[in-house]
Amino acid sequence: MISSVSNEAINPVSEVLSGPTLPLSHALTMTPAQCCPLLPLLLLLFITSLPLSHCFLSPEPEPESLPEEWLLLHVVQGQVGAGNYSYLRLNHDGRIVLHMRSLRGDADLYVSDKTLRPSFDTYRLQSVTCGQDVVVVPGDFARPVGIGIYGHPSYQESEFEMRVFLDDTVRRDPFEDAAAESEQSQKKAQSTSTDDFQEEESIFWTILIGLLKIIVEILV
Repeated sequence: MISSVSNEAINPVSEVLSGPTLPLSHALTMTPAQCCPLLPLLLLLFITSLPLSHCFLSPEPEPESLPEEWLLLHVVQGQVGAGNYSYLRLNHDGRIVLHMRSLRGDADLYVSDKTLRPSFDTYRLQSVTCGQDVVVVPGDFARPVGIGIYGHPSYQESEFEMRVFLDDTVRRDPFEDAAAESEQSQKKAQSTSTDDFQEEESIFWTILIGLLKIIVEILV
């Protein structure tokens, strides 16, 4: 109880805190630890009292801005145990972007068009970052495409969320663009030539009709 605390328990502490008076010049040359012997202990207690996330974990990154051309097809959430795989199958055609983030633990991503059960030794594409994992599946990959999600052994269970996008951006071959421009130039040249011919033909018929009118007037 508070009332049972005696002065004998308090006096030693007050004596330590008061202590002998030191000269000012000596006090100025003392380190903080010498001035306050309890300072290292207080700092240690303060650090250990902080939440673990504030000490060792970086803040959660802000969501990245995604291109407007990306069309969201699916959102998949799931869990995978330590050292285990969770498998998905992709049937959609086109250039596909797999955008996965670990909600808890650390999940890694493996992709292949050769097997429906890709792993860290049988994959064609992979992303094994500690943050967001992104894999772009080319449009020429054979369907179905196997997707393997691996749970890192450091965590008993990892929880993930995967968003599947269709990249609708059309990347044209520069040689195709040059060929198209050349074809348009040829068509324009042919059109100009045809217009000139039609204009010359019109002038010819105008002159001929005028001559015929003059001949008719003379005969009449």
